[in-house]
Amino acid sequence: MRTMGPAETSRLVLVVDPDPTRGAELCALLEQGGIRARHASGAAEALLRLEREPANVVVSELTLPDRTGLELLAQVERSWPGLPVVMLAATASVAEAVAAVKAGASDFLLRPVDRSELLFVINKALTIVEKRAEHPPPPSSHERAGILGDSPTMQQVYATLERAAQGTATVLVRGESGTGKELAARALHDASPRAAEPFVKIDCASLPENLLESELFGYERGAFTGAVTRKPGRAELADKGTLFLDEIGELTLPLQAKLLRLLQDRQIERLGGTTTIKVDVRVVAATHRDLESMVERQLFRLDLFYRLNVVPLWLPPLRARREDVDILVRHFCRLLGAANGKPDVSVEPSAIKVLRGQRWPGNVRQLQNFIERLVVLSRGPLITEEEVRAELSQQVRFSTQPGSSLHLPLIAGTPPPDLTSAGTLSGDQTNATTAILPLDVQLRETEKHALERALKFAKQNRSLAARLLGVSRSTLYAKLEEHGLL
Repeated sequence: MRTMGPAETSRLVLVVDPDPTRGAELCALLEQGGIRARHASGAAEALLRLEREPANVVVSELTLPDRTGLELLAQVERSWPGLPVVMLAATASVAEAVAAVKAGASDFLLRPVDRSELLFVINKALTIVEKRAEHPPPPSSHERAGILGDSPTMQQVYATLERAAQGTATVLVRGESGTGKELAARALHDASPRAAEPFVKIDCASLPENLLESELFGYERGAFTGAVTRKPGRAELADKGTLFLDEIGELTLPLQAKLLRLLQDRQIERLGGTTTIKVDVRVVAATHRDLESMVERQLFRLDLFYRLNVVPLWLPPLRARREDVDILVRHFCRLLGAANGKPDVSVEPSAIKVLRGQRWPGNVRQLQNFIERLVVLSRGPLITEEEVRAELSQQVRFSTQPGSSLHLPLIAGTPPPDLTSAGTLSGDQTNATTAILPLDVQLRETEKHALERALKFAKQNRSLAARLLGVSRSTLYAKLEEHGLL
């Protein structure tokens, strides 16, 4: 066997074959051609090996003991985008091999494998990988902003982001806390013609009304005690750029009227001033509140709602895109591992499966915090399923979630509380202290049960279901989305 050069020693092929003898022979052929090779006997072992030692190419049999080669291909594409997968098939399975290429495989080989053809196909795949590494495609605006996921739901979000970014219309970003509304606003700005201009944020929930007005519109000298100089507001500072109004649902009615003028006329007046100032800003607002319900209760101006909701952008909760948990976990491992002195930390596939089974009421933000805790507390570079389950059990037992978070994460495999038609815990569970859950969890399950019963009684007629429950259609839709019933 010839000695490999420095460049070749970094090239690694993972061979996935349930037959150990056949897999060893294939690895030997690759080694003879100067390419390092490792063998895995199934999909689960292959994914675990990829976590521990990233490969440049995967060569997999179409038929595996624990899942199909196509399922492994799909998992590799989700977790390691751009990693070439070459499929191996018997001569009688040419049609399946062609289908695999259409599904995303880089190539296929038929058994018995010819050594020269094997090396040609693998070297071609390695060349593509190396060229791609030399000239990586520029990240999209949402990737630069940190919005990740390739689920169909997120693909719709990206499409809306890209289209909305090119215009000047006001965008209203909506979604639960922790879904990434500020990241979406940043992505809109970065993909827009205003990207080189300021992106200015103001958090409407963090300041009292008097301070919020001065922060937003600025003030003149002497406008109030302590105003010793003139100060421009955030709306002025965002001139030619984007003004992001976070938690817009917290604005008081008087401030809503002043904001309406900014949206209608692109004009403001500083606090204590008499001069009208024109500003060229694109407004992006965000909220987790049910603005339609607030309009009905006269807590939010209808005309302002229409002005804000020109382009609505809904961000899905994490429980509605569980397939994105894999990508998010690996991203947070890289990011937080480097920040905590553990650059090689990763999570084993079975542990990620457990994480996918959680509800994540705090959405992506909660997942990020949870992964950081695992990274810091992990005993080795690989975070195991046991460690994940142990930390999840601690999170349930000693939860510090606020009362407004009506759902807490449950350990994968643990059924929700058994609710009777009256919405109470069944007798069997009330006798077992281990089944007693926090009150907010039980309230959330009762609410979900009520929604399901109303929909069933109304034969899925949502207008009728809303009337039965005594809520507006918008409130019903918000609750259905919150509970994953849409």
